[in-house]
Amino acid sequence: MTTAKKIPTAHINCQLFYVSEVQASQVENLKMLIAEHALPIILDIELFPEKLNQKRRQQLSETSIQPILLLDDKDRLSWLSDGLSVAPEWDKLQRRVVSAGRKSELLLQAAKITSDSTVIDATAGFGHDSLILASTGAQVTMLEQQPLMALLLLAEQQRMSTLPNWQKLMSRLQIINVDALSYFAKLQAESVNAIKENDAKVVDVIYLDPMFPEDSYQDSKTGKGAKVGKHMQALHQLASPPTLEEESQLLQSAQAIVSQGAGQGRVVVKRPQLAPLLANQQPSESWHNEAVRFDGYFV
Repeated sequence: MTTAKKIPTAHINCQLFYVSEVQASQVENLKMLIAEHALPIILDIELFPEKLNQKRRQQLSETSIQPILLLDDKDRLSWLSDGLSVAPEWDKLQRRVVSAGRKSELLLQAAKITSDSTVIDATAGFGHDSLILASTGAQVTMLEQQPLMALLLLAEQQRMSTLPNWQKLMSRLQIINVDALSYFAKLQAESVNAIKENDAKVVDVIYLDPMFPEDSYQDSKTGKGAKVGKHMQALHQLASPPTLEEESQLLQSAQAIVSQGAGQGRVVVKRPQLAPLLANQQPSESWHNEAVRFDGYFV
């Protein structure tokens, strides 16, 4: 759910605390992920002998000038943000993933995808919505511009791929550390040559869940609305909401990509129920409940 600003070229120094010497191989796996995906991250690795209780986590958050990553005894990588450990925790979505496709999933009502669909989640965040999209059998490309978040996603995908019931779903996810606008520009350039060779690849749905101001979750007059969870609080530390111009660029670029197919491509935008329309553009159709709204832009 981060914005479409470009990734800084400078490397990010992160402190990585791991809680057991048994995890030396897991630490090496993280290094390999960083190298394989060319993430601009340098790990300062340290074995942590003490139990990381809440008080100690808060102290680490307050004293460290670098982002802090934690690797626990279950091979779960998390980011320590303001004393709170945040991680994708995809296994906690098992019930939703198994039941995805039912009427309760507004996202799938809006996306209307099948097992043959190709989807881009252009603002992956913690990847929860990507899992719901991929649970239909669709192939989902997850774009995440923040290297730290991309590493959390890649580590979670690797961890979940060791679980038999999750392997097929994990194989349908591709995680790329890139900002959405750059990726869309690359796709458009490639499609020009592909069309000439009659080999154009179709993207059926692009999903956008851009960052928005924290106060957009609640009604400005009544104060009622959805509360901001710890995952969202953490994301607000990494990215700022896009400007109106950036929203327009994001929406127009996404529409251009899905318009290249022969069918009815669509862009689906997630917003808090009370938030304004993306780029002030009226959608073709909307689906909503008390907390969230999905605006569909059909091409």
